Amino acid sequence: MPPAQPSPILRRRRLGTELRKLRESAKLTGDQVIEAVGWASASKLSRLENGRSRPDLRDVLDLLDLYKVTGPLRDELTAITNEAGDIRGWLRSYATMTPRQRGYAELEAGCAEIREYSPVIVPGLLQTKAYVNLRILSSRQFVDDPDTDDTEDAETEVAARMARQSLLTREVEPPRYSAVIEEAALGGRAGPREVLRAQLIQLRKLAGLSNVTLQVLLTEQTIADWYLPHTGFSLYRFAEPQDPETLAIEGLATNLMVTDPKEIATYSMVFEWLQDAALSPDETITWLTDMAGQRSSAPRKPASRDPGMPPTQRSRRSGRLTEQ
Repeated sequence: MPPAQPSPILRRRRLGTELRKLRESAKLTGDQVIEAVGWASASKLSRLENGRSRPDLRDVLDLLDLYKVTGPLRDELTAITNEAGDIRGWLRSYATMTPRQRGYAELEAGCAEIREYSPVIVPGLLQTKAYVNLRILSSRQFVDDPDTDDTEDAETEVAARMARQSLLTREVEPPRYSAVIEEAALGGRAGPREVLRAQLIQLRKLAGLSNVTLQVLLTEQTIADWYLPHTGFSLYRFAEPQDPETLAIEGLATNLMVTDPKEIATYSMVFEWLQDAALSPDETITWLTDMAGQRSSAPRKPASRDPGMPPTQRSRRSGRLTEQ
């Protein structure tokens, strides 16, 4: 399987960033640009620069002419514009994709690195088919449409999730993937015993991949200076350095996507704290093996991870977060 291509949404963001930089370098205001190219609406430029609309090649070429862009940069931005508009071509890889699944698939496409913290649910890229089906059906009570075919819709979402998971095991340039999973996400409330055992075996298998790092965060383990994360989150870094790193927070009905560098830095810091507090990758593999074997109890926590010990090593972190 060839490396995943950046999604049209990601291309739009990249194009918008580059066009905004060119306008600022030309020392032109938005109103001046609108007047120069003869567009009827000022919001058209704003939507284009913020990646909120599918770009028209003729419009982009008008802007490149105005900014006097030639040579390799013009060719590159023209190619990005074409990619940003080819939503049908990109979706051929995901024939069963539902709108919400598509949002995550678009972020994962072209990723060089994915980091996820999951406090209550196994991350989507790691789930077994049975676990996916269970999670989807358990949320059906929130669907108000009486005409919705739960079985058919669930099968579509399961197929979409399975298609996304090939990202981690493809032979060419798979992304680096790291996840910190709370012990509670793997506990008895998550599903029937046989489903959970299969899920633990799946995690143990994936943890052996060279590009995958999994860590379990035990329930009683403290994080940094008694910090409590507000929610689960995912961080995406892309193969193209100019493509903005993205933070995704999944809600019950909607997802939040953020590209602000300060927000990204904050959540990156939190992820480091979570990694420090969790079992090491090797300890995690042992823990998963034991739990999958249905032993009577999980292994004891190493003495160095006693939650009652002062967080002397963690105090080296210069940044601190304040509870709101």
